[in-house]
Amino acid sequence: MQQGDSDSQPGANLFLSLISGIQAPVIMMSQNRQEERDRLRAEQDYEVNLKAEIEIGRLHAKVDELREKDWSHLLDIQRQQLQLLLQQAELLSIRRVDQPPPER
Repeated sequence: MQQGDSDSQPGANLFLSLISGIQAPVIMMSQNRQEERDRLRAEQDYEVNLKAEIEIGRLHAKVDELREKDWSHLLDIQRQQLQLLLQQAELLSIRRVDQPPPER
């Protein structure tokens, strides 16, 4: 019976084979186009990532430069503060020498 069923519809088998024969190239072309889009997207992602990496490197260099400038500026301020403290200490010691000792 089963053999008779498949033999009784030879047109259906031919039709399905014909559809499969037409679908296969269309599916392959669609896959190829999708692969091309994926490849282009991957290339664009790579370029964007590369540009971002370069820009991040530039920003790091700028931050390092600013930090170095700030550090030297802070050291200059600290030197000035130390000089002022030494001057104040010197003035205080001169005043103490000139003044008589406090009475108890």
